[in-house]
Amino acid sequence: MASIRRRKPVEPSNTSVQKEEEEDEEEEDHSKNKHRRKSDKKSKPKWSCVDNCCWMVGYICVTWWTLLFLYNVMPASLPLYVTEVITGPLPDSPGVKLRKEGLKAKHPVVFVPGIVTAGLELWEGHQCADGLFRKRLWGGTFGEVYKRPLCWVEHMSLDNETGLDPPGIRVRPVCGLVAADYFAPGYFVWAVLIANLARIGYEEKTMYMASYDWRLSFQNTEVRDQTLSRIKSNIELMVEANGGNKAVIIPHSMGVLYFLHFMKWVEAPAPMGAGGGPDWCAKHIKAVVNIGGPFLGVPKAVAGLFSAEARDIAVARAIAPGVLHNGFQTLQHMMRMSRTWDSTMSMIPKGGDTIWGDLDWSPEEGYSPMKRKQRNTDTQKASQDDPETEISQTKRANYGRIISFGKDVAEALSSDIERIDFRDAVKGQSVANTSCRDVWTEYHDMGYGGIKAVAEYKVYTAESMIDLLRFVAPKMMERGSAHFSYGIADYLDDPKYQHYKYWSNPLETKLPNAPEMEIFSLYGVGVPTERSYVYKLSPSAECTIPFQIDTSADEHDEDSCLKGGVYSVDGDETVPVLSSGFMCAKGWRGKTRFNPSGSRTYIREYAHSPPANFLEGRGTQSGAHVDIMGNFALIEDVMRVAAGATGEELGGDQVYSDIFKWSEKINLQL
Repeated sequence: MASIRRRKPVEPSNTSVQKEEEEDEEEEDHSKNKHRRKSDKKSKPKWSCVDNCCWMVGYICVTWWTLLFLYNVMPASLPLYVTEVITGPLPDSPGVKLRKEGLKAKHPVVFVPGIVTAGLELWEGHQCADGLFRKRLWGGTFGEVYKRPLCWVEHMSLDNETGLDPPGIRVRPVCGLVAADYFAPGYFVWAVLIANLARIGYEEKTMYMASYDWRLSFQNTEVRDQTLSRIKSNIELMVEANGGNKAVIIPHSMGVLYFLHFMKWVEAPAPMGAGGGPDWCAKHIKAVVNIGGPFLGVPKAVAGLFSAEARDIAVARAIAPGVLHNGFQTLQHMMRMSRTWDSTMSMIPKGGDTIWGDLDWSPEEGYSPMKRKQRNTDTQKASQDDPETEISQTKRANYGRIISFGKDVAEALSSDIERIDFRDAVKGQSVANTSCRDVWTEYHDMGYGGIKAVAEYKVYTAESMIDLLRFVAPKMMERGSAHFSYGIADYLDDPKYQHYKYWSNPLETKLPNAPEMEIFSLYGVGVPTERSYVYKLSPSAECTIPFQIDTSADEHDEDSCLKGGVYSVDGDETVPVLSSGFMCAKGWRGKTRFNPSGSRTYIREYAHSPPANFLEGRGTQSGAHVDIMGNFALIEDVMRVAAGATGEELGGDQVYSDIFKWSEKINLQL
């Protein structure tokens, strides 16, 4: 019988077994990783668009700190040595120069800082702000901006209904000279002036920083913090302690408007005012030396409230639109926060079309950036009488059109512009609630109909601009209308002008009855300053602020005033000459209905000269809005007044711009 052999089963090789095991392990690892990724997505916290932006700000700050550290570790004499090698020996600082002349401290001085330049610190906050008690939320290193961005925005915002503290949050102004000597490490505001005053004998008992919460309306600084009362008490104490020598007040930027409000408040009867009587200012104030004062407002404030931007922001948005709009929504956060700051409404242009011009006229028409003015008052006056000194502008700029939708509208004849009134347009929340709308703004309540109506009106002057802001930001303007006014008084003795809402508008109130008190307006010239804007609709209004400056609107002519959607005039980069100079050039010059006691007024302009090299820092001859605080010529003038000099002893007016000529064009009843 044949035997049947069984085939020996083939044993799997070691290599094939290993391959099968490896494949099983890879599949198992892949499934685990897939599961882990799913769980990570579920557990990973939502990364806010603001976080990305604020990390970018953090990187910039770290770079700045690194450069600052390297600068500080250098030998102190090295920058000075290199600068002197390049530019020659440096002049003495004003403090050293005036001490050699024998000047000494005489009148106590009071500094009044402007918007955003004074520090704010936390006294009470929500859980996200644990560990920040009495730490600066504004000023200093700004560390919390990128560490806790949403928490920072929440605590820097005010209540949208009351304009005061939100529930559970108390942010208060920093006290003392340190409140505004430096805005950030290495970036001075008042520090240079303070140091020079110290050279002739000033110290903390003869200098006072009138710091206040610059976010609040002026009257609310008294309601919440009694800031106006503390300023009054400190001035009285300093005058008494210095042998009766009256105080010299030095406000900067928005602090100019704040002190205008103070001068009316201190004399007004209680309960609205302090009850100091009509002669309080005459008894306690020698001079008010205003620096970069936006007496009549600034168009830049309109752009900030309307679209949360100005020229620099518009350029940044054009370069990287995702950073400021669609991706990070930085501008939306800025708008939501800044529209709770009632103080910003104090800088809306005042005087309407009478001051700022209409569709066809403006005081500055004919201005040319290439025009050079001679640097003394006598020549200035002669040039006003000599038309041959004017250089014609290649293309006429309609500065009275503060906002124009389209370059063609900005340049068109007024008779060719067809406008549809926006005031009765129907609003409605017709914008879809998409994922890109993380931040609510009042524009979301306007709907497409309201947004379209704003654009179809096409052009806005100073008067129609007020109605525009009431239409696009009703809550903000409702609060603002209780604290600020923007008109021109017909009859200043009307009892209604005794209300505090008029006190910061020099066109709706009188100067104190103080004939010996001098008023100075010190400001820079020669820096292109924003005056009017060309706008367009944003491409995706449901995800962004619906209006933006049209940076493509440009004139390539070197003599053109239109650059990047912004028409510029002469000024200090922030405040146009017209706003800084008009009141002292005409409105208050001599005895007028705005200056019934005839307090003397002086204009001192400082022609801008940028630093010769980076080792000079921000320079000693700058005319820019904040950098002018380090201008040696300005500091010397301020110190001479503090030491007892009058305006005539300084040399009277010092004018390089066309402020007198422009003022004469304004038909204002005096």
